[in-house]
Parts: sequence; structure tokens; C-alpha cells
Amino acid sequence: MQDSLPDDASLLLEEVELGVVLLTLNRPDARNALSRALIAAVHREIERLGQDPKIAAIVVAANGKVFSSGHDLKELTAHRPDTDGGQAFFRETMRACSSMMQAIVACPKPVIAAVEGRATAAGCQLVATCDLAVASEAADFATPGVNIGLFCSTPMVALSRNISRKRAMEMLLLGDALSAAEAMACGLVNRVVARGKAQAEAVGMARKIAAKSKATVAIGKAAFYRQADMPLDEAYAFASEVMVQNMMKLDAAEGICAFIEKRSPDWKDA
Repeated sequence: MQDSLPDDASLLLEEVELGVVLLTLNRPDARNALSRALIAAVHREIERLGQDPKIAAIVVAANGKVFSSGHDLKELTAHRPDTDGGQAFFRETMRACSSMMQAIVACPKPVIAAVEGRATAAGCQLVATCDLAVASEAADFATPGVNIGLFCSTPMVALSRNISRKRAMEMLLLGDALSAAEAMACGLVNRVVARGKAQAEAVGMARKIAAKSKATVAIGKAAFYRQADMPLDEAYAFASEVMVQNMMKLDAAEGICAFIEKRSPDWKDA
């Protein structure tokens, strides 16, 4: 992969190869804490890459032993002396992070987390927010804010939409970590691989996605999240209309013809 990101190179690294982008959180000395600058960089790149017709999928990884420790507590604490006690800064930080997480969901390109180390609090939220996640055997996951008097309320949103309510509440109330195997068992991650192999596995998944029609994948991802919170009858009505609109696309016609004719499809991404 070739480095192609001119800005924020010290915070967020970017490599591109064959339609797959690897975004690497690069604050290892700060346990890849999500500072305001890093949040902004991730948000900006997710939105930019989502509109790039050459890009098919995005992998989010991290340098160092920790995937992400969550919000930068030192940065937050530095604003305690503000005239309002830091309230405005805290509010804007939570808004910015929530907006970045929603940008991942709204991105038409699938986003895959590659987790080698610990993912806690908003770092765990980032994993839960990504469409897919691969963890190494060395990874673990926690929402330990309750231990320091700061309940992981925003991580709770993504966590409770990925795993059962009872398991989510256990993580949130006890603050204990899940091993990679436990995270896979409860649905927080898709696959567990050997130590040091998470990035390669995630990139491999991204390349499989890149071989599909980008238009079809974008339709499917958007429909998945829209139907998830609908009542059953509304979900089926919505999904049926999505299928009809999908059938009208050039790639659906090409893909079906290719299947019938026993050949590889020639995607037009339209």
C-alpha cells in the first residue's frame, strides 16, 4: 500500500491499494486516545473516502499496543479551569465524537475495525460502530468509565446496538473487559485471529468486498441500518422497495446475467 494522506500524518496514517484504504490511528504514546484533533481527522477522512468512487472499503487499525483508550482524559481535564468548568468543551467533544461515529454508519463504503490491542470506552464504541470487526487474540474490550465516575453513556449507544442488553449492561456496570473470544461470542467482533494478524485479515475482508459492485454494497449498507429499528411490517415494506430499486440498477442486471451465463460480472458500479 502507498501512503497518500498529506495532512494529519502524525495523527492518522492512510494507505491505499486496490480500492481498499487502511486508516491507522497514530497516537501510540497516548494509547491512541481520541483527541479532538484525531476525531476531526477520522471524521474528515471517512466522509472524503465515502465520496471517492475509487474506494470500495475502509479498514481502521492502530499503531501500538492499544487500539484506542477512548476520549483523551488529559485533554478534557485541561479544560476544568475554564470559566464554565469545561462544560462547553465537554459538550462539543461529545458532539464531535458522536458525529464522527454517525459518519461511519452513514459512509456508503463498509468500514472494518482491525483490533490488535485493548479497545476501551470510546475506543470500544469505535469498534462497535464499524460495520465489521476483526480482533487478534491479544485484544480485549471494555467500557470502564464507571470505575472513574464517568459512565460510558455514548459508547453505550453503539454497544447496545451490537450485543444483548444484559451483556451490554454488564460491561457498562462492572467495567470488566471481554476477551477477544468473548467479544466474538456476543457479537461485538466478527472474527478472532492470531496475534499480529488482525490487520491482514481485515484487509482481506475489505478486498473481497472490493470485488463486489460498489453501488450494490452502498444500497445494502444504507438499507441495513435504516431497517434495523423499524417494526417488522415496515422493515419488510421498506426492504421490498429497496430490492425493486436495486433490481433497476445496471449492476443488478449485469450480475444476474453473469450468473445465468456462468461468467464473471463486469461491474459498472451503477
